[in-house]
Amino acid sequence: MKKTFLLSLLLLLIFTCWGCGREETGTLTAFVGSASKPAMEEAAAAFEKETGIKVYLNFGGSGTMLSQIELSQSGDLYIPGSQDYIAKADRKGIIDTTSIKKIAYLIPVISVQRGNPENIMSLADLARTGLEIGIGNPQSVCLGLYAIEIFEYNGLLDDISKNIIVNAESCEKTATLLSLKSVDAVIGWDVFHHWDPDNIDTVYIAGEQLPRLAYVPGAVTIFSVDKENARKFLDFLVSEEGRLIFEKWGYITTEKEARAFAPDAEIGGEYQLPASYQP
Repeated sequence: MKKTFLLSLLLLLIFTCWGCGREETGTLTAFVGSASKPAMEEAAAAFEKETGIKVYLNFGGSGTMLSQIELSQSGDLYIPGSQDYIAKADRKGIIDTTSIKKIAYLIPVISVQRGNPENIMSLADLARTGLEIGIGNPQSVCLGLYAIEIFEYNGLLDDISKNIIVNAESCEKTATLLSLKSVDAVIGWDVFHHWDPDNIDTVYIAGEQLPRLAYVPGAVTIFSVDKENARKFLDFLVSEEGRLIFEKWGYITTEKEARAFAPDAEIGGEYQLPASYQP
């Protein structure tokens, strides 16, 4: 009888402590623009270690991710690469706008091959004869929208468009164009260099030539089956621990730091492609 009691007590202790150090259990699904991929992967792993909640991350172009949420009517979180797509999601009525968080800021730059072999120093240089340029697909990738907006804002859209040979499917694939030496330059985010420092260098665009700066927003979708934990993940991303992870990967986490690159640029807003533009 005593042995049976002790065995029962031991089993009780084992099951009681099974979740020791794991505050929550469950899973979340996030549809994420690949502009934040390396930092988001590390943050999701840290969140799981801390809470026991597994976050399944689906990466791609922000527009593609939005379409997947809309078509499947599923997913707990939408985290696009810029505010343009969170605005689209709001108009479609598929996010809880009270849950929106600003996670990190992104600076549009000219990303070039390591060592800048074509000596590209400015936006105007992208119009030079013989250069091959890549951008994100402006119809589904936030980075592509920014590229076209910057070209149009500076009166260079027609001149540079003739050199665009690739419209990539995501931010990640835009950066990979340089890693593979498929193009001479892309309009990228400043973090591309941190993704692949052996192959990618950065040429900053003059602040007065940038109409807008971007930020990575996140929101809980109306389809979420676990809205409480979805909000907890967003809170984690903007916590001190989350910010340190993003900063480790070269992301800017405060508006003050972002504004130093273009003091007069708008942060936020939304850009519409010119009706006449054909990628």
